[in-house]
Amino acid sequence: MRLSRYFLPVLKETPSEAQIVSHRYMLRAGMIKQQSAGIYSWLPLGFKVLRKIENIVHEEQMRAGHIPMQMPTIQSADLWRESGRYDGYGEEMLRMQDRHGRDMLFSPTAEEMVTDIFRAHVNSYKDLPLTLYQIQWKFRDEIRPRFGVMRGREFYMKDGYNFDLTKEDALHAYNRHLVSYLRTYERMGLQAIPMRADSGPIGGDYTHEFLVLAETGESEVFYDSEVTDLTFGDRDIDFDNVAQCQGVMDEFTSRYARTDETHDAAEFDKVPEDRRRVARGIEVGQIFYFGTTYSDKLGATVVDKDQKQVPVHMGSHGIGVSRLLGAIIEASHDDKGIIWPEGVTPFHCGIVNLKQGDDEADAACEALYEQLTNAGLEPLYDDRNERAGGKFATMDLIGLPWRITVGPRGLKNGVVELTSRRTGESEELTPEAAIAKVMAIFKPHHVRGL
Repeated sequence: MRLSRYFLPVLKETPSEAQIVSHRYMLRAGMIKQQSAGIYSWLPLGFKVLRKIENIVHEEQMRAGHIPMQMPTIQSADLWRESGRYDGYGEEMLRMQDRHGRDMLFSPTAEEMVTDIFRAHVNSYKDLPLTLYQIQWKFRDEIRPRFGVMRGREFYMKDGYNFDLTKEDALHAYNRHLVSYLRTYERMGLQAIPMRADSGPIGGDYTHEFLVLAETGESEVFYDSEVTDLTFGDRDIDFDNVAQCQGVMDEFTSRYARTDETHDAAEFDKVPEDRRRVARGIEVGQIFYFGTTYSDKLGATVVDKDQKQVPVHMGSHGIGVSRLLGAIIEASHDDKGIIWPEGVTPFHCGIVNLKQGDDEADAACEALYEQLTNAGLEPLYDDRNERAGGKFATMDLIGLPWRITVGPRGLKNGVVELTSRRTGESEELTPEAAIAKVMAIFKPHHVRGL
């Protein structure tokens, strides 16, 4: 993409309403525009990153054997009355009536609807296990929406629902989700720590939140510092292998890590004193097992091997896709702007022409742009007739992880400058070597279809 043809309304000044880093930089980098309290338009740069995050979530869900679908955002209140949650959910639920006076609501979650779909089409244990998921806009009428996409009213979310014959099968689904979430977050350059949590209005006895440590986190967290040493890496996981998934679950949850809601001071005191940490965290996902809570109320049953009608065991599993974008910025930035991890960057690298209109510099930039594009990568070429300082400031603000700088002086020596946004380190390379290095860096991400 040529920057002269792109819609990137960057701001030089920080809007007064932006209180945290991610909100400031998303507004300044032209990623979002507020339309009303807690509701945003996603402008091209923000939308591009949102899609990158969504693609990773889809890929890891399907890798784990989960099946994508789409449910409506507007639901009938009748299903929620069946489950008993319509009156109890609270004022966060946006309620409305259609022209015929029927009570409707804007979906904050979809346990009732997916259970209704299941009970209409599945009646035998032979069709289990089954996990369905969607990525969809949700709405919760927050009393005080703030912090940009971190606590908005409208948000983009992956919500998945497993149906299993027994509790043991459902707990395997729980562990399978934990494993898939760990893979998902690491691909985005995040370390998200699973922490025992409160189930809230979803219900259930088993639940873990995934939190990214950040100063602006809404939750206070208490943890053993050893949990931050754990990485998933490139493990080859068989998601049907119960023992393997349980092993990962045990590894990542055996050390103390709790939100303030479930913190146990006596248990925390058992952690060696030099490893006790108190920080703040941003919730980016949560998994639940709630047994037969919804299947009992909504009549979701199957015939088992003994020809008995039994309720299915269920769980639900959410990832805040739009919230993740803010969390990544909170975890990866400096005083100049965003620093995108390679897995979610909107463009793979920037090309800065230091002397627009110079025949040799223009030709070199065009060649770099064409070769990177032909290799399947997406460069952002700043071809504007602007001063070099302004071009560098824009690139630093929007946070592309790599920048190739082209100028007449370097070209006389046959080199361009390749700069890492994260470290600030630069090296002079031939244009061919710079292209080869960028391609090598992004090949793993590109092969996965990002």
